Amino acid sequence: MNVDELSGADLDWAVAKCEGYEIVRMRGNEITFLDRTDDGALNERQIGYSTDWAQGGPIIEREGISLSRRGEHSWSVWGAVLNDFEFDEEGETPLIAAMRCYVASKQGEQA
Repeated sequence: MNVDELSGADLDWAVAKCEGYEIVRMRGNEITFLDRTDDGALNERQIGYSTDWAQGGPIIEREGISLSRRGEHSWSVWGAVLNDFEFDEEGETPLIAAMRCYVASKQGEQA
């Protein structure tokens, strides 16, 4: 699937894979993944990178993704430079656009 077509649970799944998490379960719009706590215990968490700023925001900051409004219901992002190539994606919300950019930078335009 083209990255610029990803949304909802599919987009969140692609971001989680880029982050290196093991997906445990995907039901509708709910995704659960496993990670390890600081003491090494397994932890099961739900994700929502494309809807939750607490989850998507740190990726935007870490990857240096820049946001700009394209229209009333459209956002454009650029950044996430990989091998001297700058990725540019769009989305209905800033988080959707930014997470598409992040996935494209890690996996290319096909996810």
